[in-house]
Amino acid sequence: MSSIRAHSLFQSHRVTLAVSRCRGYYYAFEMTSTYLGAILDAHRRRAERDQRPWRDRLDAPTYVGPSLYDVLRGEGSDYVTVIAEIKRRSPAKGWLNKDLDAVALARTYCDAGAGAISVLTDAEHFAGSLYDLEAIHREVPLALLRKDFTVCENDVLDARDAGAAAVLLIVAALGDDELLGLIELTARCGLEALVEVHESVEVSRALDVGARIVGVNQRNLHTFQVDPQHAAALVESIPPTCVTVCESGVATTADVKRAAASGFDAVLVGEAFVTSNSPATVVRDFAQVARRRRG
Repeated sequence: MSSIRAHSLFQSHRVTLAVSRCRGYYYAFEMTSTYLGAILDAHRRRAERDQRPWRDRLDAPTYVGPSLYDVLRGEGSDYVTVIAEIKRRSPAKGWLNKDLDAVALARTYCDAGAGAISVLTDAEHFAGSLYDLEAIHREVPLALLRKDFTVCENDVLDARDAGAAAVLLIVAALGDDELLGLIELTARCGLEALVEVHESVEVSRALDVGARIVGVNQRNLHTFQVDPQHAAALVESIPPTCVTVCESGVATTADVKRAAASGFDAVLVGEAFVTSNSPATVVRDFAQVARRRRG
């Protein structure tokens, strides 16, 4: 599978129509950002430099561990599932918790009732690493999401080898063929894909390739404002056989309650936890919010 090139994706301060080519298939989309384009470009360049033949890695053992889909579905649970994130810094805000001990915080999350843990592995922009993921996998029994810009097959295989249960696939950053190929590879490895969407057309694309976990990012990437009403409308269009995750802008118990009332099965939260003086208390509060099942 060849990579798409997205030089003009996420251009600063303006909306850009990016037309990219993936395996002979052209697609177009619009998105705005001040920093995401640079990050995506950096990951594309890294993927191009990665000369490891990914097909030679397919015979390694598949993932064995808790299923992120099953955890988020929460059969028998009346509460929203909390995906608690390990996040040292943000490209937009800088350092959030420079001295963060990933394993210690992951243990805190687990003990406080988080259902899963998201681990940022981008070193340059988020100060994360695959080492964090590996270390947490050794010490904490929860399902782990590798939170990164997944752009090639080796990204998925690295996640598997580090102990992740799932990878993040951002619909807006991937062509249809590429998205399908990466989802198929995650399944072959025994992993799940958290497929992130922002708009209704992206929901359709995610469902067309068989996404089972759909993350709705509440942040409008044109205005950078959090828009819970837009996110609520999107989640209603997702069939109840999929599990849904509310991403971005979840900072208070009221935010979690609003997401739950909209029908989200889970919330993914980072900044509110890593900047808190008592992350265990915040996780505990969020994990006690009742969920409303769709369908």
